[in-house]
Amino acid sequence: MKKFIATNVTDTPEYMREMAERQKAKRGYAIDPYFYRSHVTYEKELDNILYKSWLYAAHVSQVPNPGDFIQYELGEDAIIITRDAHGEIQAQHNICRHRGSRVCEEQSGNTKTFVCPYHGWVYNLDGSLRAAREMEVREDFDPSSYGLKKPLLTVFQGLIFINCNPDAAPFEPDLAKIEPAIRGYDLANAKVIESKVYKVHANWKLALENYLECYHCATAHRSYAKLHTLKEPYVRVKEINEGMLARAEEQTGVPGVATAVSEVFNDNPHHGGGTYTSRYALYDGNLTGSQDGQPVAPLMGEYTGYDGGVGDYQMGPLCSMLNYPDHCVLYRFTPRGLTETDMEIVWYVRGDAQEGKDYDIDKVTWLWHHTTLEDEFIITRNSEGVNSRFFEPGPSHPEYEETLMNFIGWYLDSLTDTLKL
Repeated sequence: MKKFIATNVTDTPEYMREMAERQKAKRGYAIDPYFYRSHVTYEKELDNILYKSWLYAAHVSQVPNPGDFIQYELGEDAIIITRDAHGEIQAQHNICRHRGSRVCEEQSGNTKTFVCPYHGWVYNLDGSLRAAREMEVREDFDPSSYGLKKPLLTVFQGLIFINCNPDAAPFEPDLAKIEPAIRGYDLANAKVIESKVYKVHANWKLALENYLECYHCATAHRSYAKLHTLKEPYVRVKEINEGMLARAEEQTGVPGVATAVSEVFNDNPHHGGGTYTSRYALYDGNLTGSQDGQPVAPLMGEYTGYDGGVGDYQMGPLCSMLNYPDHCVLYRFTPRGLTETDMEIVWYVRGDAQEGKDYDIDKVTWLWHHTTLEDEFIITRNSEGVNSRFFEPGPSHPEYEETLMNFIGWYLDSLTDTLKL
């Protein structure tokens, strides 16, 4: 059930900055409820985080042919991802350059042009303006100046990323650092077999914070916890992890598969970028992330075998992947309002795998679908608690919640404009 909260109508940017500076002095503690309730803060988050970060928009397999398109909605906006007549991936804002109407209504499909339903302006697949009815009467009208606006775009291993900040630092150098670890999955030639959006009635930070820590895994995710060693303090599973890492390259057949990178949030010099990867072990006898820990699809890309490990990735602040040798799982978090968040999961298998013969969608998606339903439940309850006037933030766990604390530090810097933009 959708929840409503009372916001402070006297809230101001000055008060937000004061609260952020106070919170910085409390590192190692959960953040004040103010940051989940403030409409001033939410607007600042859109400006300084959502619209200035590299965000996953789609996968190339979702627009395989010229004319194919898919929309990525974020905040109050929408980006159209297309494959143009020359086979190139394009991205443009879904906003007519005349009076602002959306020029694309369908979430996905195939088209030759985008036509504004209001006054009939016509745009090519690359966003250029093809026709503006009767506008030739204006001597100063130059069609080349009124194409659809474009965010920055980069494609990495088949993953399409956009950034609405025209001055953002390139994402390619960050992505190149995790390339050795992710290359073996051959994501550029993989295919999306399922994409689910879980609409959570909670502030987006509660959803992301939940993903960034595994303190809750043992108690909230029993199926996940029986497979993944991440639910334990590292000292307890050090031996099984070291054993997996020692055999990883030989058993997977992928050089560099165990590459480790940690340059996200404030550990990255450029705002809105950053990447992370590490490989950790599944418990003995488990080969992949499925209901019983056994394979559910053909091996991905260059993989020749199972090492009992799983690759953990982060690309930008709001996109993560958990990649098994036989399938990959992507998480995307999108704020949709002060108390509304879209958690989207995308499942990939190798591109030539055939449904019904090589894999069963229900078996591939079982673990993370059920885990996300559990997350939806606990995040909603978390939201109800932190929005209480009587909530007092408690201390964070120094190991389990380390990444969460790093996120909070970066987030507070974003609010106070101290990041290198």
